[in-house]
Amino acid sequence: MRYRVAVTTIRDLARLADVSVATVSRVFNNPEVVSQETREHVLRVAARVGYQPNESARTLATKKSYMIGLIWDTDHRRPGWRHPFLQEILIGLKTALSERGYHLLLLATSEREDSDKDVYLRAVKRHNLDGVVFIDNGTRDPALDVLAASGVPCVSLDRPVSGPRTTYVTSDNVGGARSAVARLHARGCRTIATITGPVRTRPGAERLDGYRAELAALDLPYRPELVVEGDFYLAGGYAGMRRLLDLPHRPDGVFVAGDEMAVGALRAITEAGLAVPEDVALIGFDDIELAALVPPGITTIAQDKAGFGTAAATALVEMIDSAEDEAPPPTVLPTTVVLRGTA
Repeated sequence: MRYRVAVTTIRDLARLADVSVATVSRVFNNPEVVSQETREHVLRVAARVGYQPNESARTLATKKSYMIGLIWDTDHRRPGWRHPFLQEILIGLKTALSERGYHLLLLATSEREDSDKDVYLRAVKRHNLDGVVFIDNGTRDPALDVLAASGVPCVSLDRPVSGPRTTYVTSDNVGGARSAVARLHARGCRTIATITGPVRTRPGAERLDGYRAELAALDLPYRPELVVEGDFYLAGGYAGMRRLLDLPHRPDGVFVAGDEMAVGALRAITEAGLAVPEDVALIGFDDIELAALVPPGITTIAQDKAGFGTAAATALVEMIDSAEDEAPPPTVLPTTVVLRGTA
């Protein structure tokens, strides 16, 4: 059923939703203090009648823009935007911020000079942003350090940051990698290799640390020739697996530090006429949708993708709402083993 009444004020909406004006105000200004049931009810009624909150009035009343900046390397030479895991993270982040009344604005600054260390801070001021989320791309950009030191609330994904109002969200990369190696060992694998992510990134480095730690715990030797650096993408996994299969004594188990690379590695194994997991067992990391669709299904270490967005949004809004120069502690999300056909 659709309402035929023209709704232009918050009082009209409150009457139609059978709630108080204060409740409607909270739904649009401070949704976290309203129960999910009430929030969804008010938003359903608002959608039916085409009600739009007065953003200008809300901004003046709260001195907030309700805009969050997203900083990620947008250089056209980098394929980062198409990575399925990061796409799912962004969806979770956008959803979590929207539930709290915030919008997400992409800050694309890839054409700047490297010496321009204030570029992000200027963008924040120009757009009157309440806070910023940035994603690790493996570089140590001085402009991000300047932004973090400025006092602007910042949350980083997979990258430690230092500043008065900064924190970060990451996964238990070390523990997840250890679980992967332990799973391969439990299957009977004794020559366990790894295709890492870029070791300049925190996830790439920590997953390699976890691989080495679990080998030591299992009293298996660390052999440098069994470690191939990848790039988190299909081609890197394919090329890395080809290198491992060319060894005089090929591995019987491989921990691949990203599912998209694991798909490429799986292709290389099957092209070599080998069976998975009988000849080579394989386990990935991330639990992207494709991992379940590629036969026989890639065993993987699942990250909490929705949890990334929720944790980042919660931490950022907490800092924005706080009058103090303080930040919540970093969030380390647990990982879980998802068993499928490759290991």
